[in-house]
Order: sequence, then structure tokens, then C-alpha cells
Amino acid sequence: MGDKVIEISHLDYSYPDGTRALSDITLDVREGESMGLIGSNGAGKSTLLLHLNGILQGNHCVRVLGMPVTKEHLSFIRSRVGMVFQDPDHQLFMPTVFDDVSFGPVNMGMKKEEVNSSVREALAEVDVLPLAGRSSHHLSVGEKRRVSIATVLSMKPDIIVLDEPSSNLDPRHRRELIDLLNRLRMTKIIATHDLPLVWETCDRVALMEGGRLCAVGETRAILSDEALMETHGLQMPYVRMERGKSK
Repeated sequence: MGDKVIEISHLDYSYPDGTRALSDITLDVREGESMGLIGSNGAGKSTLLLHLNGILQGNHCVRVLGMPVTKEHLSFIRSRVGMVFQDPDHQLFMPTVFDDVSFGPVNMGMKKEEVNSSVREALAEVDVLPLAGRSSHHLSVGEKRRVSIATVLSMKPDIIVLDEPSSNLDPRHRRELIDLLNRLRMTKIIATHDLPLVWETCDRVALMEGGRLCAVGETRAILSDEALMETHGLQMPYVRMERGKSK
């Protein structure tokens, strides 16, 4: 793995009503790494993701590409960290797929030729180039998910952050998503309940509960630790059990 691209040190965050969402989070992610964030509902996964491009800001203990996530650096950081939200409809709001995917590059100040090239490359990367002229809101959930990923890829980020990317996908579209994630070479942070997806796509895992980090380590070591998983209300992924039976 390469240099550290995300450095989180003793991060705390409370919502305006006083609810403590994150407590003393310390975590590094390296260039090219695929990191899974796992834990039950309310563990703090999504809240942590929102700190990585400054949508939320705790006690200023997050650095991205060597820069603190503070107001003066937000424009640059948001151009380098692409966020894919759980609900694609929160990300798709333009008249056509092409318009949705071009929104970021246009606002980054790319020239028309660069925009067109970036959009076509991003749509081709997620295998939906033929949908460029369609309305995003008329697509299937799986197609919307791919387009929402393309809206991020078109900005050529160094880091892509995905919140529950496999939710509401049928088996075929989920399989296609896993294959896509494994093709993407940039740094990835994936928050999900889908542990078999984590098993197949992530190098390391951070397990969260109650806004705290409980364990960090190699994916197979964490997900194979039956006592650890049961302690935190999680089940070992069936992928491992099936593969174990076949040996």
C-alpha cells in the first residue's frame, strides 16, 4: 500500500441535540486501499463517512491527502474525495444521465471537451454509456447506483466513499457492483451491512459500535473471528462458510 491518504486522530462528534455520534476515532487509510466500515445500525459509520469531505466537521482531527478538513481546504478536498450516498435519488437531480454525470466536472471548471471525455469515460467504466440520454429517474435501482458512482468517477477523485452501496440491489446487480468495485483502482472506503461484499472487496475492516472503533484489521482476520462478530451483533459472512465447506 502507498502513503496515508486519510488520517483520523481522536475524532469526536456530537449532533446539535447533544447526541454523541463519534468518540475518540483514530484510523488511517492508505493510498489504493479498500477499507470496509462495518457495524450495526447507529454504530456511526455514515457519520464518520461525512467527515471525510467536510459535510460534517468534528474537532478538526481529520486530514485528507495531508490537508486538514477545514473550511479553507474544502473545495480541494471535495474535488479529490467522491461521496456516493446510500440513496441514489439524493445524487441524481438533472434532466438526463449525461447532465448528472457532467455536473461535477462542469463545476470544477473543466473545458467542454474535457467534460465530454470525462463523462463518457465514467459511464463506460460503470457500463451504462448507452443510458447517457435517459432520465436518471426512469432507471432501475441498479442502474441508478451505477450512474451515481459515475457522477463521482467523472471528477477523477483519488478517494471514493460509498455508503451502503449494495442496499436494495437484486443479486445480479449486486454481483455487478462487486465486480465494479474490484476494478476501481483508487482508494475506497465502503460502509455497509453486506459482509460478503466486504469479504470480496476490502483489504481491511474497521468494526464500529456506539460511535467507537472496536477493532481494525485485515478483512479475513476480522470477519473470521466468530467471538468478535457475535459480541458486536454481527454474523460471519456466508462466503467464508461456503468456501470452507468446499475445501
